[in-house]
Order: sequence, then C-alpha cells, then structure tokens
Amino acid sequence: MTNAYCSLSTIQADERERQILDHLPQVRLIARRIHDRLPETVSIDDLISAGTIGLITAIDNFDPSHNVKLKTYAEYKIRGAILDSLRELDWAPRQKRKKSKQIEAAISTVEQRVHRMPSEEEIAKELDVSIEIYREWLVEIRGVNLGALESVGGEENSRDLLSVIPDDEEHSPARLMERSELEKLLARAIEAMPSVEKMVLSLYYHEELTLREISKILDLHDSRVSQLKSQAVVRLRTYMEKRWPSQRGMNSRGS
Repeated sequence: MTNAYCSLSTIQADERERQILDHLPQVRLIARRIHDRLPETVSIDDLISAGTIGLITAIDNFDPSHNVKLKTYAEYKIRGAILDSLRELDWAPRQKRKKSKQIEAAISTVEQRVHRMPSEEEIAKELDVSIEIYREWLVEIRGVNLGALESVGGEENSRDLLSVIPDDEEHSPARLMERSELEKLLARAIEAMPSVEKMVLSLYYHEELTLREISKILDLHDSRVSQLKSQAVVRLRTYMEKRWPSQRGMNSRGS
C-alpha cells in the first residue's frame, strides 16, 4: 500500500511538473505583452517570476468540473499575479495617473454634453490642450491603464470584463444575470466607439497581435496605434464606470 501511494504521488508530481513546463511559454508571452506597455525600468524577469507563481497557483487549484480550460484559467491567474506585483511596486508616476484621470473626466464631461462618445478633437478641447499634446498624453498613460479594460469598480472591488472565470457561485441565477448584463453593456460601449478604435481593440485583445503588427495591418505608425489603444481603453473604462457602479454586485465576490 505504501509503495502504491508513493508511486501515485510520484506520478502526480511528474504530471504537475510537466504542466508547469508546458505552460511556461504562456507565462513569457503574457509577461512580454504587459512589459511592452511599461517603462524600461520595470524588469521583464520580475514579471515572468510573478507570472510563474500565478501559473503554479492555477495548476494547483484547477478544477476541470468548472468547464473551463486549464489554459484559460492559467492565463487569468498569470495576468492577475503580474498585475498584483505591479500594483505593489506602484511604478507609475503620480503625474501620469493624474493625466489619466483628467482624460477620463474630460471624456465623461463631453459625453454628457453631446450624448455620444466624443472625438479626439472634442476631448483635447475639453482638456484645453492641442490635439498633438493630447496624443502625447495618450502615449504617456498607456501603462497607467494596464488592466483597465479587464476590470471596473475600483481597486478593491473590481469585476472582470473580458475574462469571467467560474467559481462556486458562478452558475447561480444572480451571477448569470449579472454576467449577461455586463456583457451587453460592454458590447454597447464597443459598438459606440470609432471604427478604428474598435479594430485596434479587436486585433489586440482577441487576435492577440502586437501593436507593431497592428500598425502594419492598419498602415499606421506604431505610436498612433498606441494612442488609439490607450484612448479606447480610457473610453471603455469611463463608459463602464458610469453605468456599472462599484457597489453593484460587488459584495458577493469579495476582494
């Protein structure tokens, strides 16, 4: 019995190690994509280390009965671990965070006035800066909005927009209704956006292309694609924050 137990434990340990090794390229890919949006002072090795911890957590806690693939669950945990490590660093300069908030406020103000998503020119005018300066701001804040598309509701009570991983309550009627409402709201937000920004989001988040690859497809400069992506993310965050308050359905999840 003891020998059989030891053999089983060895098999389980070997399988765990195999799964970790199989998914390490996924960790490196996610870490590189996030690192592309950060200052050079942030070490990619640190991001990979944090992501590996998230991967191990995913493998150790994975439950196939939740009808979600290990790769999907692992991506959720890897990204979460990397973003958590960045929050602890508080790497983004305060001035950049301030600019991000100013842009969000400007978009919200103009949207209320014109009853649609505002143009770049309208946002720049509200900020009282030239369109060139505004676009420079968009490049500056690209890292500040890291993770912003994926969640709304504040630092402590955020809800995912793009990846909803099942838990013990995920299939309850209340959770299913909340998820359905959130998906519809996000779809309306994206539909209201300028077509080029929708295209950038689709190519980046769904096709998983890099900004450089997207720039070639759209025949735009890399920096312009970066500006469009940052603007799209801020638009979505502003839209969702106004229509999906932090207190709505947050307490059931916990922080």
